[in-house]
Amino acid sequence: MKNRGILLMNLGSPDDTSTKAVKRYLDEFLMDEKVIDKPYWLRLLLVRGIITPLRAPKSAEAYKEVWTKDGSPLVHTTKKVKEKLQELMQEPVAIAMRYGNPSSKAGFDDLLKQNPHMEEVIAVPMYPHYAMSSFETAVDAAQKTYDEVGYNFKLQFVRPYYNKAAYINALANVVRPFISEPFDHLLFSYHGIPERHIRKTDITASHCLSSPDCCSTGSAAHQFCYRHQCMETTRLVTEKLELPKEKFSVAFQSRLGSGWLQPFTDKRLEQMPKEGIKKLLVICPAFVSDCLETLEEIGMRGKEDFIKAGGEDYKMIPCLNEREDWIHAVEEFINDGSMILEPRL
Repeated sequence: MKNRGILLMNLGSPDDTSTKAVKRYLDEFLMDEKVIDKPYWLRLLLVRGIITPLRAPKSAEAYKEVWTKDGSPLVHTTKKVKEKLQELMQEPVAIAMRYGNPSSKAGFDDLLKQNPHMEEVIAVPMYPHYAMSSFETAVDAAQKTYDEVGYNFKLQFVRPYYNKAAYINALANVVRPFISEPFDHLLFSYHGIPERHIRKTDITASHCLSSPDCCSTGSAAHQFCYRHQCMETTRLVTEKLELPKEKFSVAFQSRLGSGWLQPFTDKRLEQMPKEGIKKLLVICPAFVSDCLETLEEIGMRGKEDFIKAGGEDYKMIPCLNEREDWIHAVEEFINDGSMILEPRL
């Protein structure tokens, strides 16, 4: 085995819940050209002139709802995953966030501090599915830092694991206790992305979103198709749990503007009680760590909307967080040579 280090890469979080810190975080996040893929001048106008000034105060209040004594739930959970993974591995483990702190450079430097003679770093983007606004931008940012600093070690990445048995099994294990009790429906709520992102990453330039069944029709485009990969995760988990098709569905949350993947989670939460769905379970498989989007958007506001619309029982299923089966899955991905991906830049 090579002399290597392991870098866990997650989305990130503001440093605190002040409007100033949240504004700084949103600026970094939304100015990413892989998130809002508009020309720089237009992105600057939209983000710093309109979106951030309006969203920062509201987001700061939302962060206050989920903030803990340990700080950001996402950052704290990632640290716990690191600690548990370190117990399984001899190589040093560090964390880095795509936005906010600690940065990719801080993560690389932490590994070098632990092992100055390190020859290789395996970076693990904590995103099960490929999307230009999540997995791709994390890889690109880490690679850019690596190139700019001129590190001597080799940098490689773990590829998306949306269909890997260890991930699917861990998700099924999370869901199983909840479906052992009476329920009407299980909603898989994935983070939304613009449809244009799906088309941009379509390497065939003709398959994605070209027909109602494009995600279930074999294509080389699926390697980079976020929608297909979400549908595949759903299929594999529900097959593992032996759930009939009428007992589950897929929706997409956290949209920003028009032209995003549908159906929208918030709209479905309002519609479901009228369809006779009174006892609802919701899981967010695109996130491996509970965060603002799961705890506040879905766990709090989503529940409020569902109950207000006539629902009776609403349960948010936790993310994988620091579960033992998930930690072992991460270890498996790191040590599986077929999961190592050279960056596609």
